[in-house]
Amino acid sequence: MNAPLRRVGVVVMVLFGLLFANLNWVQAYKADEYRTSDYNGRVQVADYKRKRGNIEAGGTALATSKETTGQLKFQRTYPGGAKYAHVLGYKPVNLSDTGVERVENDFLAGTSDQLIGDRFKDMFTGDQTAGGNVLLTLSKRAQDTAYDLLRTNQVDAKRGAAIAIDPRTGAVQALVSMPSFDPNPLVSHATREAAAAYAKLEQDPDGPLKNRALSETLPPGSTFKIVVAAAALENGITKTTQIPAGSSFTPPTSGSPIRNAAPSICPEPQVSLLEAVTESCNTGFAQLGIRLGANTLKEKARQFGFEQDDLTVGQLGEDGLPTAASRTGSMQNADGTDDPAALAQSSIGQRDVRMTPLQGAMIAGSVANGGSQMRPYLVRQLLAPDRTTSYYTAKPRELRQPITGPVASDLRDMMVSVVQKGTGKNAAIGGYTVGGKTGTAQSAPERPDHGWFIGFALDKNGTPVSAVCVELEQAGPGGSAEAARIGGQIMRAAIADPGGR
Repeated sequence: MNAPLRRVGVVVMVLFGLLFANLNWVQAYKADEYRTSDYNGRVQVADYKRKRGNIEAGGTALATSKETTGQLKFQRTYPGGAKYAHVLGYKPVNLSDTGVERVENDFLAGTSDQLIGDRFKDMFTGDQTAGGNVLLTLSKRAQDTAYDLLRTNQVDAKRGAAIAIDPRTGAVQALVSMPSFDPNPLVSHATREAAAAYAKLEQDPDGPLKNRALSETLPPGSTFKIVVAAAALENGITKTTQIPAGSSFTPPTSGSPIRNAAPSICPEPQVSLLEAVTESCNTGFAQLGIRLGANTLKEKARQFGFEQDDLTVGQLGEDGLPTAASRTGSMQNADGTDDPAALAQSSIGQRDVRMTPLQGAMIAGSVANGGSQMRPYLVRQLLAPDRTTSYYTAKPRELRQPITGPVASDLRDMMVSVVQKGTGKNAAIGGYTVGGKTGTAQSAPERPDHGWFIGFALDKNGTPVSAVCVELEQAGPGGSAEAARIGGQIMRAAIADPGGR
């Protein structure tokens, strides 16, 4: 054989070797990925051949499947439309699934290992095993109230969020992000139409696909003063201790004075810690933060849940909806010493402090629950397709204990004073003890301020029944008062709906 033919032979053998290696790579390593790909038509037909289970709350079906006449046998539908979109998510044909539809996909689809007995039984009956049913913790009244009041808020805020939890268990009673979206077009079997609907939502500058309750962080303003007050109570300061205040305070190293929201707020040289919380005294808390120091504040915030990167909200201890970590940001100089100006601003919830609405509700819930912070969860129960067997029932568990019982008691008194005498009066509920803290946070130059409210409700026996956080983005004047009004109404609705608690 001459040299040219040998070279051709070698090239052919190399090519066959590469082809053989690629074939083995596809069969051995990529087969499962290709088999389960959303773009595999046969897999799609198989997925939609089985009726997907319901997602329900309080006896109401929030996500169901109806039979169709097309190649894909069942169509996913969301009767509540936009009201539950950021909780449920959606299960589209070609797009990526989100929300509870994603985290509980195997159980809803009927392919979970938990349902192997049901599939085995159906082999003998000839039935097509349906998916299992997921029952959520949501209170329908609280969810509807949160959605309706956010959309019709009285300060014309276009973006915001609200979340309510049961302080005793961590069960999520309501979770709404504004603006929302209708998931029904996204699950259309006409995939081009579904893709166009998704593209329109994705390009919307108001970000309707964002879950602001869990994954968006903003400066929390004066709601962060509850964290600072907790640190103060643990470091020798009591409710009645007099702290420096005044109409204006300029931190050392900074030429920018910190003032109160109005001249009538704590103009005295000194006020008690209780009065500083009730009146939301910026000058008092700025000086208090400097006194406590950066390490003390950052550690107390961490104990409440700031800086946690791995918290999810779904089943307890399992995968769930992702959350963003709340952050305290930098309060120190490059050499590690405290930066008084940064500390002063951070102590009133400004500068680099960022918080999710979920974190705000967890802070309020911890105070209401005697210092115990429960792990938040959304999935209450997993039921078999025939609803006769429960494969999972949530058993609430403590996440952490950021404060002691006595500190929690003092913070409760101060937050109750805010609602009775201070800026949180709009949150009051007849027959219940309500505590809270409003917050107004600067967003950016030439933009309106954000409005916040965190709070809780106790029944006549002192038992906590709901904790809430409402955030109205760029709400402007009156934003925090409106957030308090909405927060009070959400808790009122949760109280009136025992099935959601």
